[in-house]
Parts: sequence; structure tokens; C-alpha cells
Amino acid sequence: MVNKNYKYTLAFIKRGDEVLMLNRNKSPWMGSWNGVGGKEEPNESAIECIKREVFEETEININVNNVFDKGVVTWNTYDSNGLGLHVYLIIVPIEFEYHTPKVTREGILDWKKISWISDFNNTGVSSNIPYFINDIINEEIRYNHYCEFEGNVIKKVTKEKI
Repeated sequence: MVNKNYKYTLAFIKRGDEVLMLNRNKSPWMGSWNGVGGKEEPNESAIECIKREVFEETEININVNNVFDKGVVTWNTYDSNGLGLHVYLIIVPIEFEYHTPKVTREGILDWKKISWISDFNNTGVSSNIPYFINDIINEEIRYNHYCEFEGNVIKKVTKEKI
């Protein structure tokens, strides 16, 4: 059974064959390219959180009609960020202008090709993302992508429909 009460969110903003990624300044995944997101505020829903976090991290005011709930990403090791998060796909039009690279307090934002993000040989992306990014982008099904780590090393990722 998947816990639906995770307090963190993550979004991938897709424009054509690119995704807006953040090279993070701090943990978790400091120095790695990742989606944008963060912690829910008290009494805030996951969708309200992702809308707020996207604006705070990118200054993009998203339309919730362009936000798609893609399930959760969970993992086996506990740290200060809990054991999972809600994951979303946000689709913006191909003509959407957002100039990058852009330096923010969270890190550096830049558009990256999906093929680059999903390449298992890419050591610059958070190590679990290549395992699930294509499902997030291409599948209509919501999944729990369960990531098994040994220390900081990803060992395997399994997925289950939710």
C-alpha cells in the first residue's frame, strides 16, 4: 500500500522534447540535475505545494490544468526528507519562452533534452531519474517508482501501478 501523505513534491516541466531541470545548490542531490519542488506547508495539498514551489524556484506561474499527477517516488533509506514524494508532469507549450541558464537561490535552471536526462550513463542527473523519467513523461498510468539504495548508490528501481 502506498502512503498518500508524503510531504514533498517534485515536478518536471516539459516543453517539446526538453525538461526544465535544476542543478541543486543543496541536499538532497546537491550538484545534480533534478526537477523542481519542495516541502508542503501546513494545511497545503500536494498540488498547491507544487504550484507554489514551481513559482518560488522558477518564477513560472503554472496553470493547474497543465499539471498531471504521475504518482509517487519512494525509497528505502530514511533521511530528513522522509521516504517519498508526489511527482508531477507540467506541460508548457513549445513556444513557451523561458530563457536559461538561469541562476536562482536554489541552483541553476536549464532546459535539458529528455534523451540526455534519461541516459543511464549521465552521472550529472540525480541517479534515480533515468529509471522513471520516461514513465513520467510518456505514460498515463500513475506509478509508485520504488528506489532501493545502498548508501548513496541506487541498486534498483521497481514500479507498481497505483
